[in-house]
Amino acid sequence: MSRQVKGVVSMRKGAPVELRTVVVPDPGPGEVTVDVKACGVCHTDFHYREGGINDDFPFLLGHEAAGVVAEVGPGVSNVAPGDYVVLNWRAVCGLCRACRRGRPWYCFDTANATQKMTLEDGTELSPALGIGAFLETTLVAAGQCTKVDPAAPPEVAGLLGCGVMAGLGAATNTGEVGRGDSVAVIGCGGVGGAAIAGARLAGAARIIAVDLDDRKLELATTLGATHTVNSGRTDAVTAIQELTGGFGADVVIDAVGRPETWKQAFYARDLAGTVVLVGVPTPEMTLEIPLLDVFGRGGKLKSSWYGDCLPERDFPMLIDLYLQGRLPLETFVSEKIALTDVEAAFEAMKRGDVLRSVVML
Repeated sequence: MSRQVKGVVSMRKGAPVELRTVVVPDPGPGEVTVDVKACGVCHTDFHYREGGINDDFPFLLGHEAAGVVAEVGPGVSNVAPGDYVVLNWRAVCGLCRACRRGRPWYCFDTANATQKMTLEDGTELSPALGIGAFLETTLVAAGQCTKVDPAAPPEVAGLLGCGVMAGLGAATNTGEVGRGDSVAVIGCGGVGGAAIAGARLAGAARIIAVDLDDRKLELATTLGATHTVNSGRTDAVTAIQELTGGFGADVVIDAVGRPETWKQAFYARDLAGTVVLVGVPTPEMTLEIPLLDVFGRGGKLKSSWYGDCLPERDFPMLIDLYLQGRLPLETFVSEKIALTDVEAAFEAMKRGDVLRSVVML
């Protein structure tokens, strides 16, 4: 029997979010319902609210979540009721050309729930990143559930569902940061901070945090940054070059996703170095750069999709690192809030007051 629960919905572009009653159907074949325990407020949710992803309003927001499996549909074998899970938006299919070539982190046919959650009047909702977790109970594809150690509290575990995994994976998976490398991270919010933590885990010798906000730079040092640059007072490219013997960093990660920051990343890397774009641009953004500079500097220009992660491999490992005291996930949790506070959390995020507000359910 379907459930009626409270959830945060964006009804139209730019309008404040609303707390609405959402109808969640019983799970069908390959589907699971999850009682959400915590969900981070990610910048991607704000992008949805502003129409920066697409215009399939109304959106059911929230996607960075941990919870407990409530019910499973026919054919589900990877999870069972009572399992503690982190939700992911890359439920790999195993059949597409990327999966068949042994690169499932690039899966081109990831799964979402087939059924739609709706408002009381039957209006279908578009769940953010196929999840929709600012909700007491949500419906997802079984492959979107990754079992992890329940010793990790949900406000910490859920962060792996998007921002932390995206940033950490941008360093370790996409950027392939290695022991002794120099790394610069431009933009030190939740994603950039996670990239710094990932670079430290990978053994980088020099980790340079770049931001306009001294508060974020201070937090970056607690996550592993060895040097900080306030790009509002100092030219970021020059500073990074000076901190790397005049050469530039081996890997530069753009966690902002603007043409200006991508160019900074491009010119702040060493010859044959790597640029990783993990910040999400908006549709109207364009980039112009001399093609000769691209050719002459060599190296790799890469985009990071979800940190190029494989949730069933990476989430349990990162939770284990957290429980061992080697990955300070608690640093990312700036405040714990209620469902009714999501709009205020967006404002705090825009002001740069938080790394992550986390909705507790």
